[in-house]
Amino acid sequence: MHLPRALPLVLLVAGLAWAAPATAQEADPADVSSIDAIVTAVYDVISGPAGEARDWDRWRSLFIPEARLIPTVVNPAGQVGYRVITPEEYAQTSGPYLEENGFFEVEVARVTEEFGQIAHLFSTYESRRTLEDEEPFARGINSFQLFNDGHRWWVVTIMWDAERPTNPIPERYIGG
Repeated sequence: MHLPRALPLVLLVAGLAWAAPATAQEADPADVSSIDAIVTAVYDVISGPAGEARDWDRWRSLFIPEARLIPTVVNPAGQVGYRVITPEEYAQTSGPYLEENGFFEVEVARVTEEFGQIAHLFSTYESRRTLEDEEPFARGINSFQLFNDGHRWWVVTIMWDAERPTNPIPERYIGG
């Protein structure tokens, strides 16, 4: 019996994939028990009044070790691009701003798709400086990619884009 040359490579890749269980800091089971719980935890960690430290250890516990955050950006010339950062880089670069200025981001609508151990959701958000602000200073959509390892949910990626005059949020993502 002659095996195809690619079979060892296929077996190696399959073995590597199987040998990569998600491991990271221990999470509060209440934060990762469901899709609702993990999304709520993400918004909860980044939100708070000016002068309040965020719980970045809790933040880290929500993500797979290889997780990425991908904000879209628009430069002054109007060119659209993106940045790829880790959750740790987000905590280091955005954390001081959030803590200094106050920031509350809340989910106002969601569209979820699930299959097997994965879920994708469009989470429409509004951002305010204080809970008392009547109008948000920003709105947009967070695109979450989630993974369930059979024990808990993990955030794999969050990619987001902000609403702007040339990029209004479609009605189907606002709810109502």
